[in-house]
Amino acid sequence: MSTRPVHLAAALAVRRLARHVRGGTLVVEDGRGAHRFGAGPPEVRVRVVDDRVYAAVVGRGSIGLAEAYAAGQLECDDPCGLVQVLSRSLAPLTAVHDRLGRLSATVGDPVRRLAPPTPGDDRRNVQAHYDLSNAFFELLLDETMTYSCAVFERPGATLAEAQRAKLDRLFAKLDLGPDDHLVEIGTGWGGLAVHAATRTGCRVTTTTISAAQYELARSRVEAAGVADRVTVLERDYRELTGTFDKLVSVEMVEAVDWRLHDTFFATCARLLRPGGLAAIQAITIDDRSFDRAKNRSDFITGVIFPGGCIPSVASLVRSVSRATPMTVVDLEDIGRHYAETLHRWRDNLRANAEAVDSLGLDERFRRLWELYLAYCEAAFLERHISDVQLVLAMPGWDAPLAARSR
Repeated sequence: MSTRPVHLAAALAVRRLARHVRGGTLVVEDGRGAHRFGAGPPEVRVRVVDDRVYAAVVGRGSIGLAEAYAAGQLECDDPCGLVQVLSRSLAPLTAVHDRLGRLSATVGDPVRRLAPPTPGDDRRNVQAHYDLSNAFFELLLDETMTYSCAVFERPGATLAEAQRAKLDRLFAKLDLGPDDHLVEIGTGWGGLAVHAATRTGCRVTTTTISAAQYELARSRVEAAGVADRVTVLERDYRELTGTFDKLVSVEMVEAVDWRLHDTFFATCARLLRPGGLAAIQAITIDDRSFDRAKNRSDFITGVIFPGGCIPSVASLVRSVSRATPMTVVDLEDIGRHYAETLHRWRDNLRANAEAVDSLGLDERFRRLWELYLAYCEAAFLERHISDVQLVLAMPGWDAPLAARSR
């Protein structure tokens, strides 16, 4: 254990803060013994391997904690439980920061709007995450290669079944059929486009700015025998032209900076014919936290998803009404399924550790991603973030008759 004054002072500061632990028990073991904080479940054990952890946490918050965990300076028997306990313990402070964020937005947002990210920024941010390795994502995900919240409609459903159920849910909301031409913003690895073409017979035009996703999506479209119905583009969504019957975008809007939400939805409206429908699946943050989070870097936006911005339901709806003639005609919260989705991905990561190593992605990378998945799982369990399917209609939409149940 370090005896440097800065490390000793940081350790003392962390222990003082830990006296406010609530909603669980935190047991911290270091070279000076075991320290127990809080009470009740979950009980999480943390072992400090290197005293520099304390200074990292004091100085850089969640980013410092994540980097220390990735470097092996910190061991934890339950990373998801750790994030839950920390989230519950910090809730009063978070509420204060949320209020300050709302006050700050009133003054600062008009200035921040003057310098939104450029398309080049967006491309670099997307490629930093999605171009890591197609082979890695094949190990992390299931055979559908779907990297978004699944919907587990029955106990015992496989991850692939739950992902297809999610897609079918979206297609039903769009009333997608063989006469429709669907445009997809954010291709992923082509899973939605292939499933839409094979399940409904529709035509699909899909676009991505990830070079790695573009190449694999094209290959999967060819392998599925739907190249006559699916067109894969490597193009920024703002560059799309034409008019489509339906539009879908699954967890892509989180890569759009809040200053560009109006542009995103205005583009969606421009691409739709009169009476067309759009289905947007989005990870969402609590409305009260949006103004704080959108202008602040944390572990996720600072290390995993550079440039990421999780919207709130209210911010999305405001943008739709401000920038488009579309109206919200359906909203379903499916966030309760995301914790299980993330847990399945974390299981895959652990089960395929040797295969991940063989790709040249080292232990630090694996530990970082294990914490990322656990961090997000905890956030969904605590309902700090959720996931929604939002359906928007252009003027002229011929709404189907909703029969009254008896």
